[in-house]
Amino acid sequence: MTMTSSVPPISGVVELTHLGVIRAVGEDAVKFLQGQLTQDVAQLELTQARLAAFCNAKGRMQASFVLFKRSQEEILLVCSRDLLAATLKRLSMFVMRAKAKLSDASDDFQLYGLAGNAIDPIASSAHPAWAKVDIDEGNLIFLYPGAGQARAMWCAPTGSRLPEGKAIDLNTWNWLEVQSGIAMISQPVFESFVPQMLNYESVGGVNFKKGCYPGQEIVARSQFRGTLKRRAYLVHGEAAAAPGQEVFHAQDAEQPCGLVAASAANPAGGFDAIVSIQTAAAVDAATHPGQKRLTLGGAAGPALELLPLPYPLLEDI
Repeated sequence: MTMTSSVPPISGVVELTHLGVIRAVGEDAVKFLQGQLTQDVAQLELTQARLAAFCNAKGRMQASFVLFKRSQEEILLVCSRDLLAATLKRLSMFVMRAKAKLSDASDDFQLYGLAGNAIDPIASSAHPAWAKVDIDEGNLIFLYPGAGQARAMWCAPTGSRLPEGKAIDLNTWNWLEVQSGIAMISQPVFESFVPQMLNYESVGGVNFKKGCYPGQEIVARSQFRGTLKRRAYLVHGEAAAAPGQEVFHAQDAEQPCGLVAASAANPAGGFDAIVSIQTAAAVDAATHPGQKRLTLGGAAGPALELLPLPYPLLEDI
């Protein structure tokens, strides 16, 4: 029995206090974001949401978002709160003469995570990931499941009626987030990864048919010229892990093979994490189950056990 299967089904509601909201409004808002993000904002329907990244010129992610339109001239970008102010400042530098206004709208909206049966009173949990359902003034965004549990994010103007359901701990939600295999960029991993190092191309976070954006050439080259040497994987360990910690492989005690991108305590014990590591190290760990091939923080650090990803990688689809 795995650590995940030993955790009872999780159902409930939690306020997502670690996230914030950037709002883009104006007749050029879509066009502006189209030229800044890895996602095709122009083709995004009002019934959809998407994962998106904002990169520097070298293709390294400075922020990532759950992105959706409230109307054709109002787009919300939900991101890690610890990066919001700096991200808003960087994005605003490129607005120039575009008829678009960017602002921190975190106080204007309330964000809640819904897991399991807590989704049912609002909408059927049968919707696919990245579907968006509008209910009065609120928006329900369906996310990738975590540990087999359906998940959604509720975003509504402050003062709106809150979703009902049993309260769950934010740490539990963060564990479900880790179990989804999708890591959002936070301050400790700022500019640490190109999108494919976190499998963003495999979970709808990169559109390779859209036009230019900062870092686009690097991101495309990584995808189509076979230069990508790192991927995101799920791991379990007994010691606490934190974003930004280095991961080592048994065959190289001096140089880290990757970084922790996201982590959370497993309700059944220990910690689970999303790590971005060299694919060669992951293959070696997978072929030597039960052996100490991956370690946290150093060659002599606590062992990390490789877990299966909950989705196929793009090259496998």
